[in-house]
Amino acid sequence: MYEIDTEDRWADLCPLRRRYGGRATGGGWLTFARAVAAKVGRGLSEPLNLYKVAVEGDRADPPGYRVRSAPFGPSIGAERLGGTVYELDPGESVCPYHYEGHRKEWLLVLTGTPTLRDPEGEHELAPGDPVCFLKGPGGAHKVTNRSDTVVRILMLSTIPETRIAGSNDPISICVYPDSDKVGVWPPGKRLRLTDTVDYWDGEI
Repeated sequence: MYEIDTEDRWADLCPLRRRYGGRATGGGWLTFARAVAAKVGRGLSEPLNLYKVAVEGDRADPPGYRVRSAPFGPSIGAERLGGTVYELDPGESVCPYHYEGHRKEWLLVLTGTPTLRDPEGEHELAPGDPVCFLKGPGGAHKVTNRSDTVVRILMLSTIPETRIAGSNDPISICVYPDSDKVGVWPPGKRLRLTDTVDYWDGEI
């Protein structure tokens, strides 16, 4: 597994450079995961085939981000690890360029040759290639299908243990450098980083 951050550069860690020249949150996640784990009872889940699992699209997604996906973490009883299979048609991306503040993410290419954008540029990946995205700006990434065939990938992420008292919602922060946005959960809002206010604004 290759890790990317601001200190350990892609060229030092990942043979891809030498070869070619990186969603579900909320209280419902934890509750459902525990229910599945209790039902399994044996300490392990039923097998799930990442190549055959059915994926579905969301009509609300804008052009360029119309992917099909299948979140499966809760269905296999995972409480601290999120997992989603994504299928991308040519020209589509999974998410805007971003990095996480409270979780690590992993990418594993299942089929096709997606293009990974990270802080050092773009890199074409191949089936079987894993990449780990650390927390912070060094782990910023975006996955796009620039090929002429369908791409299928697996994305895994840690689920933060820190929670607001009385809530099952994990605390999470996601920064989108291209659009100067930050997403904060809870309360589940996205804000402009430039829209700052004084500490005493609205207080006095």
